[in-house]
Amino acid sequence: MNDFRGESSPPFEITEPVHWRAPIIFNSPHSGTVYPHEFLMASRIDMATLRKSEDAFMDELIADLSNRGFGVVRVNFPRSYVDVNREPYELDPRMFTGRLPSFANTRSMRVAGGLGTIPRVVGDGQDIYADRLSIEDALQRIESLYKPYHRALRRLIAKVHQDFGTAMLIDCHSMPSVGIAREEPRRPDVVIGDRYGTSCSAVLADVVQETMQACGYSVSRNKPYAGGFITEHYGNPGSGLHAIQIELNRAIYMDERKRERTERFEQVAVDLAALAEACAAIPLADLGPFQAAAE
Repeated sequence: MNDFRGESSPPFEITEPVHWRAPIIFNSPHSGTVYPHEFLMASRIDMATLRKSEDAFMDELIADLSNRGFGVVRVNFPRSYVDVNREPYELDPRMFTGRLPSFANTRSMRVAGGLGTIPRVVGDGQDIYADRLSIEDALQRIESLYKPYHRALRRLIAKVHQDFGTAMLIDCHSMPSVGIAREEPRRPDVVIGDRYGTSCSAVLADVVQETMQACGYSVSRNKPYAGGFITEHYGNPGSGLHAIQIELNRAIYMDERKRERTERFEQVAVDLAALAEACAAIPLADLGPFQAAAE
């Protein structure tokens, strides 16, 4: 069965700072570049096309933040293999031989678009697989990759929440500079997703927007991206758990066609560090309900 055993990299990496400066975790779930050999053999498209689904270099842009006192999480397997920003069992029955478990969500909008937990297509709509997959293969990926990642992320969030009385998860993504639809205008530099005000305190969303605008970026909220499963699942501001999604327009830091970093790459990393500092400066009491931190 396909899994991540035998690969040289761990499925995901969590880097905790030596000293936490603030209850902030930066997460990059879609920048993985380690493609299992069996996956490539089963794909009908080439590597360059598969890689269009990656949030290219997003993990590198936030990597240094652990040295500044913040938690950093990165996923090493590609989202086209397993997408951790989905429910655990958003599965398209047309992709598999055999019967899916009764608890599988087969009717979500994401499944309909081919972008379930085991994606059917890459970002531009091309089918990934030449043949159907076995149900056992899909469930193995979920058990060996998806679930361990979420268990580890949950533990990290719980630890931060216990230590500080609150926690902020900043879910970091990137987007193509233009959409598939021709009539769609060029996208802004940054899209903030807070599930329309439900996944985090308004204070956090305001600070993110104001900081990125002060750095010279155009910013929009919740359109075209309001936040995915991670933002929705881990954001519970009434309990002191704040999750916000940030989508960076790839054109601001890379050449999308050549898939290369541009001269602005380092400046974008500096600006994300400024964002981390601005979020760290938010008085914890301003974030709303929180529990007294453990002694």
